[in-house]
Amino acid sequence: MTKSNMRHLLFFVLLCASIVGIYQLAARFPAQWDATQNALNSLEPGSADVLKQLEGPLNITVYVTEQDAKQGDVRKLVREFIALYQRYKSDINLTFVDPVKEPEATRKSGIQGNGEMVVEFAGRKEHITTLNEQTLTSALLRLAHGKEQMLMYVSGHGERKLDGTANHDLGEFGRRLEQNGYRIASLNLTIAQDVPDNVGVLVITQPQTKLFPGETTKLLRHIERGGNVLWLLDAEPLRGLEPIAEKMDIVLTPGVVLDPAAQQMNAPADWTLGTGYAPHAITQNFDLITVFPYARALGTEDESTWERHILVEGAMNGWVSTTGAARFDKKRDIPGPVSLALALQRNVGEREQRIVVVGSGSFLSNAYSGNGGNLDLGMNMMNWLAGEERLITLAPHTAKDGALTLSKRELTVLSSTLLIVIPLLLIAMGGWLWWRRR
Repeated sequence: MTKSNMRHLLFFVLLCASIVGIYQLAARFPAQWDATQNALNSLEPGSADVLKQLEGPLNITVYVTEQDAKQGDVRKLVREFIALYQRYKSDINLTFVDPVKEPEATRKSGIQGNGEMVVEFAGRKEHITTLNEQTLTSALLRLAHGKEQMLMYVSGHGERKLDGTANHDLGEFGRRLEQNGYRIASLNLTIAQDVPDNVGVLVITQPQTKLFPGETTKLLRHIERGGNVLWLLDAEPLRGLEPIAEKMDIVLTPGVVLDPAAQQMNAPADWTLGTGYAPHAITQNFDLITVFPYARALGTEDESTWERHILVEGAMNGWVSTTGAARFDKKRDIPGPVSLALALQRNVGEREQRIVVVGSGSFLSNAYSGNGGNLDLGMNMMNWLAGEERLITLAPHTAKDGALTLSKRELTVLSSTLLIVIPLLLIAMGGWLWWRRR
């Protein structure tokens, strides 16, 4: 064998050895990179954290036909989507059932439509009809908890409803809560014997008519027993809730907060921007601007049995207006900054009681909850109150604009380059190589 053949053989052997070595490394240490503009092929960090909480196999059964008239091969789309989750949790088992071929199995599972998904973990099930990261991860959150938190909101006097659709209601907030595994119900204290013991968090909003003394007594009894409360206040009379404020050692400054910073952003004059967040479990790593319409300032008594934390400050250069005038009155108004949200804690027996008071009922209303980080902050508050700090608020991927707009001149230059210049360069290069070989 000649030296040239030996070199060729050695090169071939080394090449094969390199390929085998690279394959073994890739199989043992798999790695992936998402090079898309907005990481659309990766899960949000919150979804990955939820998967870490699920110890044990996760079974996903999708009841879908093999072909769809509009979407084509639906099963392929589902496999690709679930594969994102399987990167982080290898024991996710995906099964497909054709509703047409197996109608009995479909009926027994309570399937309502083609494409419905059943997620099973530790003997519990969740049904999903919309396939996206928000809905699937929310279902996984509910399965991870193992228990369903009961939230109740006080009703009967025109309060805001967690399942209401009016602008002043809290329906959007309520839907987000249900997505994260909370169960919502109303509580009319004129009918109920007392606040139920199984209530994880009681939501109190501004009544439009005065509460009966017996209703206030029931609320006080709930607080004395160590119940957790989210209280959304408005800059209005308390209408029977005055003893609640006294019980919590809350000082309510008369007037509405005015914030010039909000006006500089062309926001309404009675909006206040929440820009200062004190260190707390609720505000940890939270840096979104929040909006508090028609806000009132919150304070606390100097001597109190509560452990108090300021959550949100606003109106750094604003004031509390007692007259409603657009200009600061040194004699009547109170200069900022002001406290917009407070967290209270204390031990009642062997349990820790948690209360959050927000000086704006509109903060989480349907009309304003979509502004800034209002919903996210509201979810953080509720998760802390319910003792579910590990719950995370998932924000869907924001699709960046991928459209490329070119002027007529730019389009002409690009077309000429691709259709004329580059082909001519390739022809010239080929001719030059041909001439060299000749």
